[in-house]
Amino acid sequence: MTNKKKFDIIIVGGGLAGLTTALHLANNNCKVCLIEKNEYPHHKVCGEYVSNEVLPYLEILGIDPFLEGAKKITKFEITDSNGLPIKAKLPLGGFGLSRYAFDNLLYQALKNKAKIVFDTVEKIDFDINQFTVSTQQKDIYKADFVIGAFGKRSNIDSFLKRDFMKQNSTWLAVKNHFEYEFPEDTVALHNFNGGYCGLSKTETNAVNACYLTTFKSFKRYNDIEKFQNQELSKNPFLEKFFSQAIPIFKKPLTISQISFHKKKPVENHIFMVGDSAGLIHPLCGNGMAMAIKSAQIFSELFLNNFKKNNFERSRLEEEYSRMWENEFGERLRTGRFVQKVLLNPFASKVGFSMARIVPSIVPKIIEKTHGTKAV
Repeated sequence: MTNKKKFDIIIVGGGLAGLTTALHLANNNCKVCLIEKNEYPHHKVCGEYVSNEVLPYLEILGIDPFLEGAKKITKFEITDSNGLPIKAKLPLGGFGLSRYAFDNLLYQALKNKAKIVFDTVEKIDFDINQFTVSTQQKDIYKADFVIGAFGKRSNIDSFLKRDFMKQNSTWLAVKNHFEYEFPEDTVALHNFNGGYCGLSKTETNAVNACYLTTFKSFKRYNDIEKFQNQELSKNPFLEKFFSQAIPIFKKPLTISQISFHKKKPVENHIFMVGDSAGLIHPLCGNGMAMAIKSAQIFSELFLNNFKKNNFERSRLEEEYSRMWENEFGERLRTGRFVQKVLLNPFASKVGFSMARIVPSIVPKIIEKTHGTKAV
């Protein structure tokens, strides 16, 4: 084993939340070590739509997604499982950018400012106010604080014995990029029996199609192509899309055992950011913005105390948990409610009927799952 230099903070996981936290802290003279298992750039299963609420914060970090070709998105379209549409304007608007480009943009800004290790974390131990992080390559890293940014579900979650890992996770997600004529100012959400599929354009002009479904719905087919052609295509919009769109990836990307159970923002003295702290249902289309916002909340709290050299751990943990709940608690509750409605045929029918009669309902629901411009 190799004993490494001690850091102020170790960040486990290099997705949006981990990279943004690392960049913010490194820009403010913190000794940061980021550990990520995969080298950049790489694709990830993700809806690849981001709310504009994070743009002021990204500007502070020196990040401009539009220089990478991000698409400006102002419109929202949703259809029920029969393909009946409802259209609305997005209250804040957003942008479309692939995780391939977005993560790499953050990585390029960070790589000369922090220690970046491409390895898999196997253990995180805490003893007498110090963390020891052990990796697959048998390296050891030490820090006063650790950030958990390891995503929706990780082996580290099992190692930490987090409660949500004991509960069944019956969701899986599938993503691919396609060549297809699609308006670049629109994000669409098309429902089908057992799930929903999001469509939006990315910086390469490819359409990102990412759908979430229950394992119960998928296992009747047990084959992605059959499932798309026979189940998703019962929605006329999806039937047209999957019959005409040309896939770009040789194989779609998949992720299983996705959990929407409640998580804790701090566990085992580890500060959780992004999906590690809580996962909003993708139908709300705002997980990427939430990941970035959670990074901002933690970073500002940490730096405020870092500059004062005032690190009372229990107080920091309580304050972060409170701030996280205040920012995201209602979003997550709204997401769970909306998902229950959409997956219940009767409730979904009633909900869509009400939205057609009172169109202002849709923007109001969107506002409930998004933050404000003033971040």
